[in-house]
Amino acid sequence: MFKEIGIFVKENTSQGIDSNALDLMIDFISSKDTNLYFDESSSYKNEKAINLKHEEFVKKVDLIIVFGGDGTLLNSARKYLEDQIPILGVNMGNVGFLTDISVDNFEMAMEEILDGKFKIEERNLVSAKFNENHLYGLNEVAIHSGAYAQLMRYRLNVNNKVVYEQRSDGLIVATPTGSTAYSLSAGGPIIHPSLDVWTILPMLPQSLSSRPFVISSDEKVEVELFDGPSDTAKICVDGQDDIDVPYGAKISISKMEKTLKLVHPEDNDFFEACREKLGWSLNISNN
Repeated sequence: MFKEIGIFVKENTSQGIDSNALDLMIDFISSKDTNLYFDESSSYKNEKAINLKHEEFVKKVDLIIVFGGDGTLLNSARKYLEDQIPILGVNMGNVGFLTDISVDNFEMAMEEILDGKFKIEERNLVSAKFNENHLYGLNEVAIHSGAYAQLMRYRLNVNNKVVYEQRSDGLIVATPTGSTAYSLSAGGPIIHPSLDVWTILPMLPQSLSSRPFVISSDEKVEVELFDGPSDTAKICVDGQDDIDVPYGAKISISKMEKTLKLVHPEDNDFFEACREKLGWSLNISNN
């Protein structure tokens, strides 16, 4: 049973957020014998919620409800990962595989969740280390040349065994969560989130025989960078800012010990989300 609830809203509420619908949903939660809180960094305010300093916020709340799209949920996950607070996503964006509650079914879903009818799903995160840098993400690690349509050369090792050395625009290591994000756009397979695996996906490889493959996320992956069109390669996690990686560096990729805890309604169905978000099983005669 959740009673102390944190509210996390897309930073720029003027873009893609219906503020009237948002206010009504927060009014609804506040009417259900709950206490609502904002982290002091929140730009959105509502008189039904109390503003707390970050340190107080993470100690107080037992659930964080995220209003926005998958990008907003990823931002909240990075901010509160260390505190291991369960997160519930409400989709007020476009395509949302993580934010699975819609505005239309919000009240019914929240009634059930606040009555204890929910499940908590743990999603693995991927970690990338090189030199003194440590990055982590929920979706993927993307290593690329940093130049449009120009190849970099690298070697991929798994458990200290060489998989291949090749030239391509880059390499994506994606979690099951990320299989419906950037990896999907790059031609990778959709992986059910219950599986503990990674997709390794070369980006526009020079070799026509180079294909995506799937391995256990317990394996140790290392990418050794050799050369490319620029002075440095780039690494990007979950679509965040590119970070320079010097050639000659070795990037170690492994599974994070901490997980993201996602709250879902009991009837949550991953394949229903695929049908809805990806247009599966649509009647083509209506197109």
